[in-house]
Amino acid sequence: MLSLVEASKNEQEMFFKSPEGKSKILSLYNRKLKELNIDYSEELVDTKFGKTNVLCVGDATLPPLVLIHGTGGCAPQILDSFPSLASQYCVHAVDVVAQPNKSAENRLDMKSLDYGKWLLEVIIKLRLKEVTLVGFSFGGLISLKALEYNETPIKRVFLIAPVYIVNGNPILNLWKMFVPLKKFIKTNNQAYIKKVMDVLFSEYDGFALVFMSTVFQNCNMDFSPLPIMSKNSGKNIKTPITIFAAEKDIMFPGKRMIKRAKQLFPSLEEAVLLEDSKHVPDATDFRKIENLILDKTEQ
Repeated sequence: MLSLVEASKNEQEMFFKSPEGKSKILSLYNRKLKELNIDYSEELVDTKFGKTNVLCVGDATLPPLVLIHGTGGCAPQILDSFPSLASQYCVHAVDVVAQPNKSAENRLDMKSLDYGKWLLEVIIKLRLKEVTLVGFSFGGLISLKALEYNETPIKRVFLIAPVYIVNGNPILNLWKMFVPLKKFIKTNNQAYIKKVMDVLFSEYDGFALVFMSTVFQNCNMDFSPLPIMSKNSGKNIKTPITIFAAEKDIMFPGKRMIKRAKQLFPSLEEAVLLEDSKHVPDATDFRKIENLILDKTEQ
């Protein structure tokens, strides 16, 4: 019989608050995937960190690209942001573990290299080599953890508003984001989640609002402090890195990010400031990012 402490720990480790909540999330996941109207295959990769769902789009003979979404996201959403990558890549969009998607609920330790070990295991089991990594937000942290752990199978990396390089002002983040977010979780009042979305998103549609509302009402999100990469770790990375930093991102301020990235990564190939962009870029900026990725492929 579980002790009260063990039972409480197990409850905290479950990502979904209830089976009903998980069903709501997966219904929205499948709705977005259907809306994409694309040919895809789906593979469930068994890793020591839990089963990982991967959506594959594009010609399997093209170079591999691994696409990693951020916190509170899923593979269909990040595919929606990059509709043309499959013209030059075989795209593998990974459902990050312990997020609102079809992968396992196991939450990994952000301070360790576990997220990097997990991603490398997925890449190896998919038998991918010379991989281009594209990581957005928390997907950026995962990409950098992978480089810290073993960059051998990775050819180049593109990071969009990544976690793990700088953090914003904690007091500003508290009042602008976490206070209204906690109020939303408590009251389910849409006015509070819209305040959060207005801070995070340069633009958002009805689906994004419904998805984020459903996630925060039905998932146990991790609000623990986000780590920062050390200078020693950064200087050891040899893989070419391109960073897209969002100028008006209060969580990971763009100008500060670029300044530190230049100090942190000898392998930094390019740093692009997305002017006037909040943490989540708008469709125009996502097109710019996508075009730059495709242009570098042709070089």
